[in-house]
Amino acid sequence: MKNTVASPKAPKAVGPYSQAVELNGTLFLSGQLPIDPQAGKMPEGIAAQTRQSLTNIGAVLEEAGLGFGDVVKTTVLLKDIADFAAMNAVYAEFFPEMKPARVCYQVAALPMGALVEIDAVAGK
Repeated sequence: MKNTVASPKAPKAVGPYSQAVELNGTLFLSGQLPIDPQAGKMPEGIAAQTRQSLTNIGAVLEEAGLGFGDVVKTTVLLKDIADFAAMNAVYAEFFPEMKPARVCYQVAALPMGALVEIDAVAGK
């Protein structure tokens, strides 16, 4: 059965999509922009934006009864691949043990001028 998952601790979807969809024990999380759900704004800099995107992912995972240890795959979109090392340093804090598979791309632009967007797949 397919169910949508939404957390009030993460920013609301800014388009016609769900924060996450669960299907047969697998959670597919939409890309999370680094928007602080309380302030409605993005922090400055790649490190702070990476931390906020991952914090948002954590809120959606928690809503689904999961955690970062349940994440099996992520995709990281960077506005500038030169930010890779700084993003990676913060990313590593969220995945100290079981590191998920990952791809990382530089893209021409991200919504709202973000420097990073991260999506994830997690399993129960």
